[in-house]
Amino acid sequence: MRGGYLPGMSPTPAPASRDALREALKRVAVALKQGEVPFALTGGYAVWARGGPESEHDVDFLVAAEDVDKAAECLSAQGIEVVHPPEDWLFKAYTDGAMVDLIHRHSGGPATREVVQDADLLEVLSVEMPVLSATEVVVQKMLALDEHYCDFGAMIPVVRALREQVDLARVRKETADSPFAAALLFLLERLGVVDPEADALA
Repeated sequence: MRGGYLPGMSPTPAPASRDALREALKRVAVALKQGEVPFALTGGYAVWARGGPESEHDVDFLVAAEDVDKAAECLSAQGIEVVHPPEDWLFKAYTDGAMVDLIHRHSGGPATREVVQDADLLEVLSVEMPVLSATEVVVQKMLALDEHYCDFGAMIPVVRALREQVDLARVRKETADSPFAAALLFLLERLGVVDPEADALA
């Protein structure tokens, strides 16, 4: 997800280093675990945790809309700076020189605990944490494509890395209303990254 600095905040002169992102990921995950807040690692670092390329931008966690206040209080109690930007789909945490996005709304509406719990416990940077399922990660990334942000070049290596873990039938069903997702799936088929839809072969 994309984010920025808010007026009055001290801007970082350069993007966070990979080490800073990793430390921030661990610290926020541990704080949420200690606070017993349901969450899942999502976005680029969820892809990385499942064997894909490592993110170079920020760290994303998914929390249910009903758990936003508890999550923010939990992080603040651990000395992590919490900022609520004007966007209504996330809040931000700043720690270890890096920014972490805590997303609680996606293209389908407010995130539910059911979606957050569509995750597997994996060891990430020596910390066991829930990582959103590969299928849900791909669905959310595809549904985020629109006329303002439609980077197929970034999506192709993600799907290629996760394809053995993805329920493609579910991806097709849950992204059926998105012309951008349909275009990406067509391209992935032509590139041989995914198999063509079975119905199309009948």
